[in-house]
Amino acid sequence: MPYARVNGVNLHYEIAGEGEPLLLIMGLGAPAAAWDPVFVEEMARTYQVITYDNRGTGRSDKPDEPYSIAMFARDAVGLLQALNLPRAHVFGVSMGGMIAQEMAIHYPQYVASLILGCTTPGGKHAVPAPPESLKALESRANLPPAEAIREGWKLSFSEEFIRTHRAELEAHLSRLLAHPTPRFAYERHFHATLTLRVYKQLKNITAPTLVVTGRDDVLIPAANSEILAREIPNAELVIFDHAGHGFVTSAREPFVRVLKAFLARHRL
Repeated sequence: MPYARVNGVNLHYEIAGEGEPLLLIMGLGAPAAAWDPVFVEEMARTYQVITYDNRGTGRSDKPDEPYSIAMFARDAVGLLQALNLPRAHVFGVSMGGMIAQEMAIHYPQYVASLILGCTTPGGKHAVPAPPESLKALESRANLPPAEAIREGWKLSFSEEFIRTHRAELEAHLSRLLAHPTPRFAYERHFHATLTLRVYKQLKNITAPTLVVTGRDDVLIPAANSEILAREIPNAELVIFDHAGHGFVTSAREPFVRVLKAFLARHRL
């Protein structure tokens, strides 16, 4: 079982495929197992896909202390160092996209290209989530793990998608329940998202950047992706119709086409 000792914690990671390294950074309170397995398998046909559990999740250490986006970014860079990878394509979703922004700004030498999924620059320049979405996000911390995950589907997918893909979602549920995130760690993650303040530094990002999201995102409104694409020099923006926060799954085929085309244009 592969672990890397990074910044005083043990981070669990997995590698699939061969080729140029593609680091995937997961979002709020979620382990690497939350990545769509079909998406990972498809990308691993061409790339060396690296997934890992952020501190506080999965099989990584879970210190009960304040977390920050800057801390998570140091962890990600430390993992690349531990794997002897001087550069990688970096794709983060939601909170993972916040971490990826921090990496691209403060550790640009490690970021060959940047893919920001359903994320936000944070702070006063960001477009906030609707109050009901924030309430649902916070209330999940009080639910049993399986119920919390099912409630999370409502923030990521349309009712129709949940109904028509229920079997797929339920099959994925068992992977997530193997190592549930403790309540204290989820809360530490939530408070970490409030530490992001990078809007004024977005113009300093030099990595080729792709900004992607779903038009119907009720958790991090798509307007945030428009802000990121506007402020990051030469960034490309793709918004998928009929998809929300879980666009990696609900718009998997068109997203994989877009991502592979982008990465092919920006090889190491």
